[in-house]
Amino acid sequence: LRNFLLECLTIIIKLSTQVVRSFALEVKYLEKETIKTNIMIDLTTTFAGLKLKNPIIIGSSGLTSNAENNKKLEAAGAGAIVLKSIFEEQITLQANQMNSNSSYAEGSDGLLDYLRSYSLSQQLELIKDSKKICNIPIIASINCFSNSEWVDYAHKMELAGADAIELNILAVQTAVDYQYGEFEQRHIDILRTVKSKINIPIIMKLGNNLTNPVTLINQLYANGAAAVVLFNRFYQPNIDIEKMKYSSNEVFSNPSDLSTPLRWVAICSATVNKIDYAASGGVYDGAAVVKSILAGASAVEICSTIYQNGKGWTSTILDVLEKWMNKKGYEHISQFKGLMNAKDSKGINMFERTQFLKYFGEKEE
Repeated sequence: LRNFLLECLTIIIKLSTQVVRSFALEVKYLEKETIKTNIMIDLTTTFAGLKLKNPIIIGSSGLTSNAENNKKLEAAGAGAIVLKSIFEEQITLQANQMNSNSSYAEGSDGLLDYLRSYSLSQQLELIKDSKKICNIPIIASINCFSNSEWVDYAHKMELAGADAIELNILAVQTAVDYQYGEFEQRHIDILRTVKSKINIPIIMKLGNNLTNPVTLINQLYANGAAAVVLFNRFYQPNIDIEKMKYSSNEVFSNPSDLSTPLRWVAICSATVNKIDYAASGGVYDGAAVVKSILAGASAVEICSTIYQNGKGWTSTILDVLEKWMNKKGYEHISQFKGLMNAKDSKGINMFERTQFLKYFGEKEE
């Protein structure tokens, strides 16, 4: 009986030792997995010299036209805000319409000056009010198409507290006597004029109607631009075949629009890599933000998705971004920014053409 009890005790001790070892291994495994799946995620990024708490910038729109709304956008997670633009052509058009209804043609210049001054005063108040209650960068926006004297207003926007100026140069070139390169040169001339008057960063928001964005961006960087946004969204025309009138097509962007900024951010960030990029157009969810950063963007501008999904959608986007980074083991945005950019820029045309042939050459129906 004594021997039997000793043997039982020995077996119990061995089993206990194995259990303890197994438990210890399990604890180590769980600790390792916990460390792996709960790393400290840092969403901060730098764009145009501005430190952002995350890469989400709310684009210029009616969403950003008053300070209280901007505060709500910040509370929902926005990393920066671009204020509603002051539009050159809107001011000019309004002056022309008012002048056409007046019998005093000689007063047209005075009327234009008054409207410019009024629009500017509203913009300055918006900047001041937003800066008072928001703790994220506030970017003023000028939507222009000419290098006129009114860009002097950029200096007053700086004095009002704007952290940066976004120049949105959007125009369709239709003149028969247009000289190649005139439109691109206009970007450079406007940038130089504004740069000579302010010290805060200048962000250039470009349209996608450029022959070679790489060349222009290189020149913009050489002339002092801190960042570029690719791309602006053109007015989408349509025709009402019943009323035989022009109408507006879909106002909002859609997720499929992302392919264009994704292509050019990837190409430009690999070729002109000393300037910051933001993707704009089709950035609807967290996956789109990840793709944009992989392509080389430091930030994204969103607008349509907030109109359609509400201000709270920003936090959903950030949650997806954070979970993806956690899953891949990235702690900082900089660790994966540009990993998928077009490093072999000379082979872009061959790649694009072969992919086109690969897809459509095999598609019979």
